[in-house]
Amino acid sequence: MPGKPLDPASPRALLGAELRVARERAAMSQAALGEKLFVSGSYVGQMEAGTRRITLELAKSIDEILGMGGFFTRNAGKQGKSKYPDHFVEAAEAEAEALAIREYAPLVIPGLLQREAYAREIFRAYQPTAPEAVIDELTEARLGRARLLTDPSTPLLWCVLDEAVLRRVVGGRAVMADALHHIAELIGMRRIIVQVLPFSSGAHAAVGGFLQVMSFEDAPPLAYIQGNGTGALLDDPATVARHTLTYDLLMACALSPAQSLAMIESAAEDYTHDQHA
Repeated sequence: MPGKPLDPASPRALLGAELRVARERAAMSQAALGEKLFVSGSYVGQMEAGTRRITLELAKSIDEILGMGGFFTRNAGKQGKSKYPDHFVEAAEAEAEALAIREYAPLVIPGLLQREAYAREIFRAYQPTAPEAVIDELTEARLGRARLLTDPSTPLLWCVLDEAVLRRVVGGRAVMADALHHIAELIGMRRIIVQVLPFSSGAHAAVGGFLQVMSFEDAPPLAYIQGNGTGALLDDPATVARHTLTYDLLMACALSPAQSLAMIESAAEDYTHDQHA
């Protein structure tokens, strides 16, 4: 299958393409190079596809293994400093390349669907002593991620929202009304698919927390799990398959898209009514 055309504005994608050329010139498979780098072959494939950045530590090893005379070490820094927290850098960069993103949100509205006022409240809760300039920077980065949805079809975004997401009042009722109306609008535009996992479902496969599964045109799928201030991007095929099954089980337990939209719109109207009252 032909790969996605390289973005000339993306140093990471161009460096990944150079890695593929150098590896193939050395007659080495992705798995063989990964073994020498102490990563999986899938990880090498993600670096070559530009969905994962080549870290400085890996760049030094690649130069030594492939005899590149310091090429990757010199160019690793040109991939640019990310505007995202360290634990989320690779996941955010992978999102930008994904064809499909499937996400389970247990507590708050997913970042790709957040409105500005909602995002600000979330960041203030995370960092209550941070200067306003820091909150501004974090909010802008989050809203920048949401611009992925300006494309009418790519990526496919399928979210399962725990009912707690609708009931937890973040920033007041006006903020919640705006946030939920925004999600309903995106659903109505057929830009996203959303299901709500109701409280009545009881225990479920992802009771442990947030989960995201991403698939790509020319690279293996990835899974991302996240905790408070931590995150892990996973590429082991068996682990990704297990998380994909978890997501499938969540969809089976959740309300249908039509029922979910009705619940979201009802919650939004309740917040709007309470605000006016």
